[in-house]
Amino acid sequence: MKIYLNSLKLYFKSQLEYKKSFITGLLSQILIMFTYYFIIIALFDKFDNIKGYTKYEVLLCFAIIQFGFSITETFARGIDVFENLIIRGEFDRLLLRPKNILLQVLSSDYDLIKISRVIQAIIILIISLIKLNIKFNIYKIITISLILISSITIFFSIFLLMASYCFITVQGLEVKNLFTDGGKQIAQYPISIYNKHFIFIFTFLIPYAFVNYYPLLYLLGKSNNKIYVLSPLIVFIYLIPSILSFKWGIKKYTSVGS
Repeated sequence: MKIYLNSLKLYFKSQLEYKKSFITGLLSQILIMFTYYFIIIALFDKFDNIKGYTKYEVLLCFAIIQFGFSITETFARGIDVFENLIIRGEFDRLLLRPKNILLQVLSSDYDLIKISRVIQAIIILIISLIKLNIKFNIYKIITISLILISSITIFFSIFLLMASYCFITVQGLEVKNLFTDGGKQIAQYPISIYNKHFIFIFTFLIPYAFVNYYPLLYLLGKSNNKIYVLSPLIVFIYLIPSILSFKWGIKKYTSVGS
């Protein structure tokens, strides 16, 4: 972890060497995030609710997913662009170093301008919680904590799974975008608004429902089932095959040649 933190510190210093570019990047990300937010606001100008979900309930769901995705993009960028390490032959060099491979991959790249999205997501999250007037108790505090952690975990798992896919085919951008950006766009709305086929996929194949549906039912008072409080922990099970697939890919890796 010391290697990762030192690498992050050096990367941050390098970004500040070009302050205008860094600030411009931050502002552009703020505008991009605002367009996502504006779409939801515009939608609720026409409708009072979406299948029983009010504006701030949807915004809460939106903020949770954006928080997890933005954190992962910011601090796990090395995994997100893992194919570049293979294409440039840099992964071969990482294998020669006596350090944890996954930690080295994480330390290889960051995207600190996305930190603006994290801040925006937190602001929208806080505003939504206030507007919804949720009466917090120990169970709901645990629920929101697990929701935020599981949001990061599920995107980290997907990024890692897509990195593993690069061992099979180096250029897998379309497939990766389908599960990352595509999944994010779908999951930023409550899963229950979709048809049963989507609900099945995003419950049992990619467990977004255990991030932004079942625990939210309890948090929003739509269910009193306390099992939902711990339902985000299921996402951590999804992390296991992602790690195993990455380790399997390393064992089978034979370089991309020259």
